Amino acid sequence: MNTRDPVQQRIAVGIEYDGRRFAGWQRQADAPSVQAEVERALGAVADHPVEATCGGRTDAGVHALGQVAHFDSTARRSMRGWALGANTALPPDIAVLWAVQVPGEFHARHSALARSYRYVIQNRAVRPALARQRACWVHEPLDEAAMHDAAQCLLGEHDFSAFRASECQSRTAVRRLDRIAVGRDADRVTIEVTANAFLHHMVRNIAGTLIAVGRGDRPRAWVAEALAGRDRRAAGITAPAGGLYFLRIEYPRHFGLPAADPAASAMIAGA
Repeated sequence: MNTRDPVQQRIAVGIEYDGRRFAGWQRQADAPSVQAEVERALGAVADHPVEATCGGRTDAGVHALGQVAHFDSTARRSMRGWALGANTALPPDIAVLWAVQVPGEFHARHSALARSYRYVIQNRAVRPALARQRACWVHEPLDEAAMHDAAQCLLGEHDFSAFRASECQSRTAVRRLDRIAVGRDADRVTIEVTANAFLHHMVRNIAGTLIAVGRGDRPRAWVAEALAGRDRRAAGITAPAGGLYFLRIEYPRHFGLPAADPAASAMIAGA
């Protein structure tokens, strides 16, 4: 029989999901969302309504390997019980990877130090079948070295207005980009980006811009020019959502959250 402790506890959970059939993380009135599914499953385990706050909202069609969310509950469950119980109630394309009790001051979004995304490009002459909604297909040969070189101008703190969506609601376009790397493994080109936070469509807009450089449609200097101009119309197109993966979130160590498994994330995002 379930018992409840009157003291409210805060629980953090790690979440993995395939974003293809969802309208993004955020709860929607008329479309399926990851948040609604996670809250429903955790609520079933808690035996009371649960509201989950995520570390980084993802758009429609975007996948996650290391999403983190927190919720509050008075229900007494083991951490294993939270994870396994939620997975029993979740659809196959969402999984809770772990659950950890955290201090009340922990906040999945505000406590984050950095976030990382990976954008995956299938670069070959023929269209992919298995990766058709899990990678962006570019049939022209890409120069990944040129893409990497052009991207380095984005490092540091800048106004990223040229790479934000027109519907972005952030009060400021200033973000700090800590790392951006473009690499290739056979016919798969990846763009990996780490920043303190991201604007709406920021990674997909950066990806679309770097793809234009990789194809030779634009010179490397164009990326720096677009950044300096702060005009969205001067940068590249928004790359498709299916190639984008929310990799991980970094938090202060004292919260005791599990570290991301880079080998596992590379395997999944490269599938």
